[in-house]
Amino acid sequence: MRILLALMIGAVGYAQIPAQDSRNTEIPNTDFHFTARPYKTLAEWQARREHLRKQVLSATGLMPMLPKNDLHPQIFGKIENRTYSIEKVLIETLPGYYLGGNLYRPMKTPPPGGFPAIVSPHGHWQYGRLEHSAVASVPARCISLAQQGYIVFAYDMVGYNDTIQTPHAFGGPREQLWDFGPLSLQLWNSIRAVDFIESLPGVNHARIGATGASGGATQTLLLEAVDDRITYSAPVNMVSAIMQGGDFCENAPNLRLDTFNVEIASIMAPRPMILVSATGDWTKNTATEEFPAVRAIYELYDKAANVETVHLDAPHNYNQQNREAVYRFFGKHVLGESDPALFKERNIRLEKLQDMLALHNRKLPDNALDYDGVAALWIRMAQERASSVNDRAQAREMLELALGAEWPERATTDATGETILFARPVRGDRVAGHLRQGAGRKILFVHPEGADAARKSAEYAALARTGRPLYTIDAFQTGSAVAPRNRDAKMFLTFNRSDDANRVQDILTVLRALDSDVELVGTGKAAVWCQFAAALARRPVSLKADLGSFTGSDQDYVERFFVPGIQRAGGLRAARLLTENKN
Repeated sequence: MRILLALMIGAVGYAQIPAQDSRNTEIPNTDFHFTARPYKTLAEWQARREHLRKQVLSATGLMPMLPKNDLHPQIFGKIENRTYSIEKVLIETLPGYYLGGNLYRPMKTPPPGGFPAIVSPHGHWQYGRLEHSAVASVPARCISLAQQGYIVFAYDMVGYNDTIQTPHAFGGPREQLWDFGPLSLQLWNSIRAVDFIESLPGVNHARIGATGASGGATQTLLLEAVDDRITYSAPVNMVSAIMQGGDFCENAPNLRLDTFNVEIASIMAPRPMILVSATGDWTKNTATEEFPAVRAIYELYDKAANVETVHLDAPHNYNQQNREAVYRFFGKHVLGESDPALFKERNIRLEKLQDMLALHNRKLPDNALDYDGVAALWIRMAQERASSVNDRAQAREMLELALGAEWPERATTDATGETILFARPVRGDRVAGHLRQGAGRKILFVHPEGADAARKSAEYAALARTGRPLYTIDAFQTGSAVAPRNRDAKMFLTFNRSDDANRVQDILTVLRALDSDVELVGTGKAAVWCQFAAALARRPVSLKADLGSFTGSDQDYVERFFVPGIQRAGGLRAARLLTENKN
């Protein structure tokens, strides 16, 4: 099944209110086939680029950015060869949390301005950053780059090699409230890896790049999306319209709402980037489908020469042929060299694994945390950052991103008698409701079981006695709107909003359609939906919503209002901040 991204984000779409809610019938996931949206102007793309960047930061728990502690770098166990050296590294990317890696340096005097540098995340190879096979060799890549004149830091994915304080896959609903998961921790480690390499003597701060394959390419994509210090890159065998990364370290709730890796890769523009692909994996169409879409973004900057592609008849890999293509691209754009003979790999000396591991015959520092300690630290830091946000615009933006919600530019209605339908043009959603005619200020009454249950309630009877126009709705998956929804789709929450987030959106859509000062009334669980909708409404709203025993605890959110990232975005405190003086 093929999903048109343009449909989801506004280029084309439904002219009328759809017969079915597309949120139940079109379920994007890691293996859907997306189609890139065209951008007509640079300004249009730059606005989209800024949103995507914030979406990545929000989904990974880095909005606002976590405070940066001293890395306390430990660099030791130096191995010297004639043209390069290798050292073991431990850096403290969070207080009590350690990232392991290897530092490769040229054995020559730095040029004026310093050596260019590269951070190098690995993929899901058996030996992680120490993988050395015909399909992929991280040491060969790093040694060759060092011989060519780069300082290279190869570092672990979480749960690999020396980075062992968490498993590689972890996290449940509570952690998702705070955006704590393997992808978040890995992206933070990547940002800190750039901090580390930038701190080294002899590094040219204006020439820091990134390259990795597979899961390492996913890290490369996300790092270059959020960190402008990456000035050249090579994501290998990952930029695809038909597969977005199948591991938990490549996915996080809300990461790819209405987007996919081609758009995320395009954030790199206009900085130099090469897309490497292969016939034997999900990048089989890159040369004809994904690359032209990325190049179109570079063309908006008049920098099409800064992006290239190489396509090999090979399985999933970062093999020698691909590595040499990357060396040539970097050589041209970074070193100013175009002679291909300069970028042929030489024979390398492979060191013993134990001589490369930072924790071989060595333990973690005494302050090292266990998994529970790392999770508690992340949540505590997120709480501190969220509680420090008192600016209403910032609080609104954080909640909008966590909910994947918008105040629609326009909303459509279609009324037949007392039945009324609402929708956002081109989005494909459908909200059914009921209208009791009246005069005066409009009332929107939201019941957790939908419009029919609302009309049978005592609250409805009391509201009806006011004689004012009274609207009730089937918010997402309530009342007559309940429909099958494939929540088992791969990495469902990475691509799809939670039911509760969609309910908040439906209330916003209806408020936008009513287009006037509205009294918003919520009962039971729907009171929480209304609280957050009122916070994000861009019109005056008189909120009447008794939250009862809902106090905004993690348990409350898991059981009664599950929205990944909602606590990290400020939760109930932020919603109340935004509804103050709004009535």
